[in-house]
Amino acid sequence: MTTEKNTFRDLLVILWIATRLGFTSFGGPVAHLGYFHEEYVRRKKWLDEKAYADLVALCQFLPGPASSQVGIGVGIIRGGVLGGILAFLGFTLPSVIILILFALALHQFSFYDASFIHGLKIVAVAVVAHAIMGMGAKLTPDLPRKAIAIIALAVMLAWQTTITQVIIILVAAAIGIFFFQKQERQDQPARLRLSLSKKTAIISITLFFILLGVLPIASQITNWQWLAMFDSFYRSGALVFGGGHVVLPLLEQEFVPTGWVTEQEFLAGYGAAQAVPGPLFTFAAYLGTVIGGIPGGLLATVAIFLPAFLLIIGSLPFWHALRHISSVRGALLSVNAAVVGLLIAAFYQPIWTSTIIETKDFILAAILFCLLAFWKLPSWVVVIIGLIGGILLPYLPF
Repeated sequence: MTTEKNTFRDLLVILWIATRLGFTSFGGPVAHLGYFHEEYVRRKKWLDEKAYADLVALCQFLPGPASSQVGIGVGIIRGGVLGGILAFLGFTLPSVIILILFALALHQFSFYDASFIHGLKIVAVAVVAHAIMGMGAKLTPDLPRKAIAIIALAVMLAWQTTITQVIIILVAAAIGIFFFQKQERQDQPARLRLSLSKKTAIISITLFFILLGVLPIASQITNWQWLAMFDSFYRSGALVFGGGHVVLPLLEQEFVPTGWVTEQEFLAGYGAAQAVPGPLFTFAAYLGTVIGGIPGGLLATVAIFLPAFLLIIGSLPFWHALRHISSVRGALLSVNAAVVGLLIAAFYQPIWTSTIIETKDFILAAILFCLLAFWKLPSWVVVIIGLIGGILLPYLPF
C-alpha cells in the first residue's frame, strides 16, 4: 500500500492488472477472491494479508457483488476513487462486451428456440443448484437460520413480487438484531489504511439512499422507459445480499412479469453469463441490450454497479467501528439465511419449472451439477458441455 500521490503510471498499472483479471477470472465470486489475493496480496503486495481479509469481510457485509466491491476497494486503497473506477472498468468491461454481443446476436438471428439455448438454460439449473448447496452449508449452519431460509422460501413463492423480497430482507434483519447478537465474534484483522475522507464517505452513502428513494418515484411520475430501466437495475444492485446468483430473483421479478424480456430470453442470457469471466452482475448488460440495444446494455451496467460503488466508498472509512456492533453482525447473519431461501425460490420458479420439462433435461442437469460439485470442473467448461448436451438432446431416443 502507498499513501503517496498517485501518478498516471500508477493508475495505468491498476487498469492493466484489473483488465487482465477481467479476461481470466472464471469461476464466480469465490474464485475471483482467490485471483485477487494471488495478484494484489502475493504478487504486487498492495495489501497485506490482514488488510485484504478486512476488505473481504466488509464486502461480504454490504449488499451488492462482493468480488467486484473487493476489486473496487483495492483500487481505492491503491489509487483513490479514480483508482477504484479504473479497477472496476478493467475487471468488468470484458464480460460486459461479450454479453452485449451475445444479446445482439440472439436478436439478429432469432435463435431463441435453438437446442443449444436450451442447453444454456440447463446449465443455469446446475449452476444455481451448486450455488445453493455451497451457500446453504455456509449461511444456514444451525436450525434457527435454516428455519429463516425455509420461511423466506415459502413467502417468496406465495407472493412473487419485488416488494416481497424487500420485506423479507428487512424482517430478517430485524430478527437478526434481536436473536443473533450473541453469536461469537471472529477475530478482526487490523484497521485498513486509506486516504478516503469521511466527508466523501458520507456524501456517497447519502447519494445511495437518495437514489434508492427518489428513482422509483421519478420513474412513476415521468413514465420514461430509460429512467424506469435505471431504477429497476439500481434497486436490484442495491438490495442483493449474498453474491451474484442472488441477483437472479430480483432481476427476474423486475423484467419478466413486466414483459420487458421473455422468460426464454432471460434464462438464455443467464446461462451465457456463466461462460464469461468477471462478475455475474454483468448479466445486466445482456438484459439491458435485449431491452434497449447497446445504450440499454451500458445503462444497465452503470445502474446495477452504481450502488456497489457508493456503498464501498461510503463504508470504508467507518468499517472498523461498524464491524464491532453486535446488532449489525446479528442482522447480517439473519439476512444471509433469508437470502438462501430467496435463491431456492428463484431456483424453482422460473429456472426449474421452465427448463426441466423432460427426463433427459433432468439427466443432463444432474450430470452438469456433478461436474461442478464433485469433479470441480471450471464453470466455463461446464457451459461448453451443456451447449453440446443441449444440441444432442433432441436426438436421444427417450
